[in-house]
Amino acid sequence: MVSCTNCKYKWSFKEVMALGFSKEGKDCSHCHVKQYLSAKTQNILTLGYISLLFVLIFPFFIKLSDKKENLL
Repeated sequence: MVSCTNCKYKWSFKEVMALGFSKEGKDCSHCHVKQYLSAKTQNILTLGYISLLFVLIFPFFIKLSDKKENLL
């Protein structure tokens, strides 16, 4: 499951889904450091929204970053 890059707090499914739809990142509810989707995860998501199955397995593939990254 997804963990904060700063404090290693494990995010809930609800928090992960909220981050997935956030363009400006989301603060960790434990340490309050802003977390963003990694560029690799953003690339995967552009393909993943096509499939409903991906939404179900989304929390197991997401990677976080402590800085905003640009897509390739």
